[in-house]
Amino acid sequence: MADNKQELKIELTPEVAHGHYSNLAVIAHSANEFFADFIAVAPNMPQAKVLSRIIMTPENAKNLLFALRDNIAKYEQTYGEIQRKTPKGGAKGGNDIPNPFMA
Repeated sequence: MADNKQELKIELTPEVAHGHYSNLAVIAHSANEFFADFIAVAPNMPQAKVLSRIIMTPENAKNLLFALRDNIAKYEQTYGEIQRKTPKGGAKGGNDIPNPFMA
């Protein structure tokens, strides 16, 4: 069987390469897509804007999950375990930045 893999050339423009800092991600889904909104929340600010929205298929969302899991494991092997921080006052703490990943 022939190998049909082709090289994919990816262009990264200077504007996109600059990136956006995000300290909050809100993730939702429909039957056909996953939506990830990336937000930068500042302390004592009552409002924050979505900086970027990524929409992907369920299959690609699962591929992203596995890629993140693999990269986090490699990071922790090199730099040590990443410690998760609990917001002051618990999960419902006042003006703290919400953590959508906490149950």
